Amino acid sequence: MKHQFTAQIEKDRETGLYTGFIPNLPGAHTQGETLDELYLNLRDVAELCLEECTEEELNQLPEFIGFQQVSVGA
Repeated sequence: MKHQFTAQIEKDRETGLYTGFIPNLPGAHTQGETLDELYLNLRDVAELCLEECTEEELNQLPEFIGFQQVSVGA
């Protein structure tokens, strides 16, 4: 079965590493020195997380809707 996920990606200011996580897949988080490396690492970690899920857990994964920007202050 093919799954498609959306990952949140950030760049750590201290280390310069890219970090990513898949919000609706518990345990799916990783890092990489480049965006290409991060992409491959995210694929690997997603596959590992899916292997650990039962059929029932797979059917109950939350549906990712999106991100919303929120402005605060002046």
